[in-house]
Amino acid sequence: MIPRFRIEPLASDHNRSAFTCGTPALDRYLREQASQDVRRRAASCYVAVDNINGALAGYYTLSAACTPLNELPVQLTKGLARYPSVPVALLGRLAVDASFQGCGLGATLLADATLRALHSEIAVAALVVTAKDEQAEAFYRHHHFLNFGSLPHRLILPIAGYIPPTLR
Repeated sequence: MIPRFRIEPLASDHNRSAFTCGTPALDRYLREQASQDVRRRAASCYVAVDNINGALAGYYTLSAACTPLNELPVQLTKGLARYPSVPVALLGRLAVDASFQGCGLGATLLADATLRALHSEIAVAALVVTAKDEQAEAFYRHHHFLNFGSLPHRLILPIAGYIPPTLR
């Protein structure tokens, strides 16, 4: 049986024009900015492609970042080196096209992002996201992200020992 979606790096042959997730800023980013960010190495962008019709069903971006050690929840600092900042992967954007929402693709994209960060050749201790609103924050909390730092909706997921939702 062929899986419904494949997740791959954004490429020039992906048709981004029909993507609509319900948040104009996320739609516009994919259509107008993502390729530039990839080319400039500001972010990596991965897309979920529908294996049935080739449509872009969702996407996410990852980039390198760091966060001050003293902003992390105490339970996350155990075992970390005592440097002033901790390397993390930043999940900058995550969106699912409206026609694919409700089928678990968001969780699949999040698991893929977390596994890529975990298996990266660049060491990171956690995945960090700033949720755009309360609904997005609830999604990340459902996937075990914790509050941290001084910014509202700022969440973190430690990735050492991470088990993706599909294998739990």
